[in-house]
Amino acid sequence: MTVTTAPSPAPVAAPPAAYSGARDEDDKALLRAAAELTRDLGKAKAHIYWPDMLGSAAVGYAALAGAIFAPALWLTVVLGVVSTLALYRALLFIHELTHLHRDALPGFRTTWNLLVGIPMLTPSFMYEDGHTIHHSRKRYGTPDDPEYLPLALMKPWSLPLFVLIALLAPLGLVLRYGVLAPLGLLIPPLRRLNWARFSTLAINPDFRRRPADPQNKLRFVLLETGAAIWGVALIASLIVIGWRPLVVALAVFSAVAVLNQLRTLVAHLWENEGEQMSVTAQYLDTVNVPPPGHVAALWAPVGLRYHALHHLLPSLPYHSLAEAHRRLSAHEGAQVTYGRAHYRGMAPLIGRIACSTMRRRDGVPAQERGRPERNGPLERRPEQA
Repeated sequence: MTVTTAPSPAPVAAPPAAYSGARDEDDKALLRAAAELTRDLGKAKAHIYWPDMLGSAAVGYAALAGAIFAPALWLTVVLGVVSTLALYRALLFIHELTHLHRDALPGFRTTWNLLVGIPMLTPSFMYEDGHTIHHSRKRYGTPDDPEYLPLALMKPWSLPLFVLIALLAPLGLVLRYGVLAPLGLLIPPLRRLNWARFSTLAINPDFRRRPADPQNKLRFVLLETGAAIWGVALIASLIVIGWRPLVVALAVFSAVAVLNQLRTLVAHLWENEGEQMSVTAQYLDTVNVPPPGHVAALWAPVGLRYHALHHLLPSLPYHSLAEAHRRLSAHEGAQVTYGRAHYRGMAPLIGRIACSTMRRRDGVPAQERGRPERNGPLERRPEQA
């Protein structure tokens, strides 16, 4: 007689532990859901990118021309506002260029540089390498990150200074490309200084850019040469066609720079003091401003209202972020942590950061906690002074 026994039931896998919120721990359920739910959203669509970028640039330059030649001040102001919003949107495609595969949209990078990057003295090489560091798992929020400062832990006056300094950015770019770049051809130390200090869109004053990779060097030289020629032409325009066109253009570009600086101010919570962070902690230090509000589409265009989501999925094209947000918001295993990075708008975020600068963390000043206190965005870190 044969005795049979029932097969033992397969062991049931224990459910994953809930995310504890530790800065060095990842919410694996969130990361898994983000990867699995968006696999079909990764292709950049040319029929969205090209009309959006070209249309924004066309409207921006047309409105700028109207502002320059407008017969009345009020019309100059109105057209200047339209030009600011349109050129701001066109300029922010520099962020997409950094994440697009070089073969994804043939000709898009070159066209953007010719129509937007060089005319606005912000060629794409000023963002490419530095932004890659900002997305590094080990360097985000550390002293090596060119796009991070612990603004929420600084003095209260650091925030207005951080925004107001953007007013001078267009003038600084004219000097960088129209004066310093030509002089750098004659003075090698100045050329190296230009590259290390003034060739990256950085907010970290301690950041120094390394020499360009050989595979990118020729492209970077061509872009810098084009921007230098345009910078010299802008300066010469004061003699050839007078002051009004350049002044109006610089005013619009300053408004673009301030708007971008305000967006940057609320892009993160800025609460990290240099430690390495998990991907989830980086996500929670970053900001989504999702619908139903619509104003964020103006000050955080080209997908940047989903900035925290972008840090989870940096290779996802901007036109896919809204759908990715919808899917993750509905996912039971991911929605709790995912929702913790959502905020209502710019004003509440500025208020949160401003309040943080005006109170002592945990009732103890930073220097008494054994960490150097940051006095402002222009202060060098003691360990690198």
